[in-house]
Amino acid sequence: MTDKTDTPVQTQANDTPAVEQPVATAPGVPTEVVELETPLQRGKTLVKEITVRKPMSGGMRGVSLVDIMNLDVAALTKVMPRITTPALTEAELKTMDIVDLVQLGTALNGFLTPKKFKDIEA
Repeated sequence: MTDKTDTPVQTQANDTPAVEQPVATAPGVPTEVVELETPLQRGKTLVKEITVRKPMSGGMRGVSLVDIMNLDVAALTKVMPRITTPALTEAELKTMDIVDLVQLGTALNGFLTPKKFKDIEA
């Protein structure tokens, strides 16, 4: 996982670049790019990375923050479509490689940790 605000790269099944989609986030909103271990197939397009943006409080509606922090699959499948580019569907999240779902959840959890705790070294 890497912190970026660049455009996610999508490729077609034959590894030629497909049309790139700009990251739809407001300026200054933190994002993190997650490289998928098992790319998602969308028609002729192969999605190799997903950009997760820091959610606002409203983006977390309907889920428990504890469930998000515990990487609860039901909670993640409800929130991720709201904060990912390209936007993931619930069906894609339910069928994706578990390693990729954990990476996406970990990226989201990183946004929930206050800065003062991120600076503490173990």
